[in-house]
Amino acid sequence: MSTSASGRRSQLQKFFSWRLHGDGKSISPGEVVMPYERLTWPRTIGIGAQHVVAMFGATFLVPLLTGFPPNTTLFFTAIGTLLFLAITAGRLPSYLGSSFALIVPIVAVSQSLGPAFALGGIIATGATLALVGVIVHFAGARWIDVVMPPIVTGTIVALIGFNLAPAAWNWVQQAPVTSVVTIVAILLTTVLFKGIIGRLSILVGVLIGYAAAAIQNEVDYSAIGEAAWFGLPQFHSPQFAWSTLGLFVPVVFVLVAENVGHVKSVAAMTGQNLDDITGRALFADGLSTMIAGAGGGSGTTTYAENIGVMAATRVYSTAAYVVAALFALALSLLPKFGAIISTIPAGVLGGAATVLYGMIGMLGVRIWVQNQVDFADPVNLNTAAVAMIIAIANFTWVPAGMEFGGIALGSAAAIGVYHLMRWISKVRGTNLEAATPASAPAGTDLEWEGYVSRHKGAGQE
Repeated sequence: MSTSASGRRSQLQKFFSWRLHGDGKSISPGEVVMPYERLTWPRTIGIGAQHVVAMFGATFLVPLLTGFPPNTTLFFTAIGTLLFLAITAGRLPSYLGSSFALIVPIVAVSQSLGPAFALGGIIATGATLALVGVIVHFAGARWIDVVMPPIVTGTIVALIGFNLAPAAWNWVQQAPVTSVVTIVAILLTTVLFKGIIGRLSILVGVLIGYAAAAIQNEVDYSAIGEAAWFGLPQFHSPQFAWSTLGLFVPVVFVLVAENVGHVKSVAAMTGQNLDDITGRALFADGLSTMIAGAGGGSGTTTYAENIGVMAATRVYSTAAYVVAALFALALSLLPKFGAIISTIPAGVLGGAATVLYGMIGMLGVRIWVQNQVDFADPVNLNTAAVAMIIAIANFTWVPAGMEFGGIALGSAAAIGVYHLMRWISKVRGTNLEAATPASAPAGTDLEWEGYVSRHKGAGQE
């Protein structure tokens, strides 16, 4: 075995032999449990279970919206999380849940070519993200900030959410009363409760909406009785078509922003410098997405819901995430559990999707606000204006058998318009860019919550 391989193995052993934090039972004021530490195992197991609950609503909503088997998606999120922790040497706590950025291309390709070709697109997305991770690992992440400044990142995130709006309406109109009950339940849970319950507003809203649907006889329970108690998830093989790449590959821009944001968020909350593992994080998420696509699961991404749990508990131990992954793996082997999830009716999906898709769009706006993007600058204004209209109207271009939809064209427009206009304005001396303080890369998460700012002070709740 080579010296470098021995070094990697010893590094893994170091970070996966968690040392006890203090007495393992309490956390002193101002302290946090670091990624390489843990509390007693009963407490660690409890926190791990809490992470599963936190990611549950959003992770399961993606397969329900795309028609993929819920148990299969859960299985690959568990495998992906364990893989992510290993590749990042246990230094970056994260659960890899279902990515909302992939919903549009999955649905579009599934309806036109079939689900197998959507899986091929997921693999292509993962491979591209993994390649970006390799480049970042050796070249650094600075070039990402140059290519995707906050105006571009925020625009791409926002246009994905607003492009999804028609899909939400398609579900809502099937059961408008149930959809309204679900929306109201989500909104009230968010403002009525503090801590973990408030952060699980989507899950609580779905449960209340499900009860409303059951009262109105909108739920079909037949699949539950037919499902077995124990068994492997439904695995499916992918197929590939060049025409799908225009829909899937642009999603990589969002996944890059999410992963970079996750690294920055954890670094800020733990006081560590984690820039050196940014490339590993991107590569790990890309590899996880490829594996999911190869077996029938949705693509993966880092999750803000779990950032919220860490901020509330002040426990950043990767041991809790290993426990969470094992919990999720066990649940994925219960077909009856997946059948219960699949009975969630259209009205509930429509209500949850209305909030989630809108939140995705507004997270893009939030990036603009946090980074003080100046819309008095015509370059910024036109970058957002052109890209957003392309995505919302779902402009489509079909050259040589390949199809580029609103998200792909909007993302390309955001990058192209910004850099072309900025270059011309500087050459011509018409540049109106304001001098603003440098800010950290604008990380996002598309699963309805932000990162650090929302959870500041969560530990004192």
